[in-house]
Amino acid sequence: MKHPSAARPLLWPLVPAYRLALGLRDLQLRTGLKLVRRLRWPVISIGNLSTGGAGKTPLTIALAKALTARGMHVDVLSHGYGRRRSVLPLLVDPGGRAEDFGDEPVEIAQEAGVPVYVAAERYDAGLLAERSAEAQPEAPNDAEESPRLRAHILDDGFQHRQLARDVDILLLSSRDLSDHLLPAGNLREALHAAERAQVIAIPADEPEVEAQLKSMGWQGTVWSIRRRMEIPQLDGPVAAFCGIARPEQFFAGLERAGVKLVARATFADHHNYTAADLARIESEAGKAGATALFTTAKDRVRLGTPAAAAPTSLPLQAVPLRIEIENESVAIDWLMAHIEGKLRG
Repeated sequence: MKHPSAARPLLWPLVPAYRLALGLRDLQLRTGLKLVRRLRWPVISIGNLSTGGAGKTPLTIALAKALTARGMHVDVLSHGYGRRRSVLPLLVDPGGRAEDFGDEPVEIAQEAGVPVYVAAERYDAGLLAERSAEAQPEAPNDAEESPRLRAHILDDGFQHRQLARDVDILLLSSRDLSDHLLPAGNLREALHAAERAQVIAIPADEPEVEAQLKSMGWQGTVWSIRRRMEIPQLDGPVAAFCGIARPEQFFAGLERAGVKLVARATFADHHNYTAADLARIESEAGKAGATALFTTAKDRVRLGTPAAAAPTSLPLQAVPLRIEIENESVAIDWLMAHIEGKLRG
């Protein structure tokens, strides 16, 4: 049956098979046929239901910074999507390449200031993180003798259920509420999967999402979050490009901020850029009269060496996306109390 709001309506006949696969996996997890392993430190998972573009990486960075500021020892565990080389667990080098660690892990390592570990199985990344931390002497805690509270943040972890977690934070938007399961829509899981979360984070400018959640029976914690782009100050016209799941969000954000876009280019999510790609972008931007190139922080990581060859007449600048939690101190108080409660229990 064709549905007018589905992203790929011709694929509707395949949705029942996808739903069946989800149900089988859920049964395997609930019955123990798929092993769920637990790390020694608490795990805070950040994820969403849809295929990309929700702001998981910026929220991971924001929480890592906020928890570190409260004195917690935090690291981030990631699959390292897109890395080409070692399948072994690795500590991410903040100055490293996307093909070695994945673009998002490098971005997190650069921005969050905490250790980031990647592995095909995030349980293995967590084991490496715990061994590495134990090998380092505990720094003295000025006025307290008790050891620092420790936790892992699991990036894009909502569907990674074979690693036990203590808190599930789910990003959800109005777009998700009207979307459909893959492959016709963009949802990796149906909406009822949100019941597994302890926190649902919604856009602050979409209060109707909270109202709809409550009408569906949600009684858990809700955070309101705001997305903010850190846009370089330039007076002239700009060309922008990106290879992310929802490129229209990036371009629309630039235009809302008053950037005069004269050219734009899109690539597949996690696209591996070449020097030829950048040369083509620069050529089109020059023809359109652009004075600079803008891209996302994630794309800037993937550009790597080709970006170093960008002409000085057309500077290349990354536009980081930040996420701010409304009433952040209250949210972090709740999160730390929940983690401490789990440890005592």
